[in-house]
Amino acid sequence: MKTKDKTEITVSATIQAPVEKVWQVWTDPKHIVHWNNASDDWHTPSAESDLRAGGTFRSRMEAKDGSMGFDFEGVFDEVIPNQKLSYTMGDNRHVEIVFSSHGKDTKVEETFEAETSNSPEMQREGWQAILNNFKNYVESSNKQETMHFEIEIDAPAQAVYQTMLDEKHYREWTALFNPTSHYRGSWEKGEKILFIGEDEKGNAGGMVARIKENIPNKFVSIQHLGLLQGDQEITSGPEVDGWAGALENYTFEEADGKTQLSVDVDTNKEYKAYFSETWPKALNKLKEICEK
Repeated sequence: MKTKDKTEITVSATIQAPVEKVWQVWTDPKHIVHWNNASDDWHTPSAESDLRAGGTFRSRMEAKDGSMGFDFEGVFDEVIPNQKLSYTMGDNRHVEIVFSSHGKDTKVEETFEAETSNSPEMQREGWQAILNNFKNYVESSNKQETMHFEIEIDAPAQAVYQTMLDEKHYREWTALFNPTSHYRGSWEKGEKILFIGEDEKGNAGGMVARIKENIPNKFVSIQHLGLLQGDQEITSGPEVDGWAGALENYTFEEADGKTQLSVDVDTNKEYKAYFSETWPKALNKLKEICEK
């Protein structure tokens, strides 16, 4: 990337993740909105990308207090998956990102043409800060943590257990996660089960799992094995690195005809905020169904 009379600046980072995972998180708008900021007082509320040579992209970058913001946008010049990405910004400056695989690690090297309003050092610090934020996001997204939710339901444990797993009622209370949510398979210990839903385009997807334990009316443990894309089960590779082995446990404790239902879910940074908002709503829906 050479442009006459323009200063080029390079920033880089080595990320503890395979190149396929790094590429996916760098290019997918659903991830971009989580890492594309240089400091905690800025964020990217929206992003869109037509990832192909000649395609456009736009990320809306704003101060969290609403005092200022701008669109970071441009046109892709070259797209070589898992290897190289280059684009031209709206002010005609060029950027090139090279992804180098080093086994389980990936080096990202980003070279950009400097603008003239701010010092090269200030620009280097800003772009490096965003790249560091990207590195932290990718590496933390593979680290699971357990989230805990609980609710008291005015019904015996047997009724709560049966209602929760019954196919008809399962669709009702999990509709808070996806309106088309359902399962296919068996709740018997050791059996495979698929949790399925459709996206806004009608494409089926979901999770591949097995029932690790099922003690009727007392405890159910689901172990996630991978992803479901259409009819394809993906149980290895960077797409499932953050999920494989994750557990979803349900504990039923009855006292005086009422049931304390506890849910412990392994998740990663990407879904933590979503689960914090959606799980309580889903459990309240289950409570409503059980107490009818």
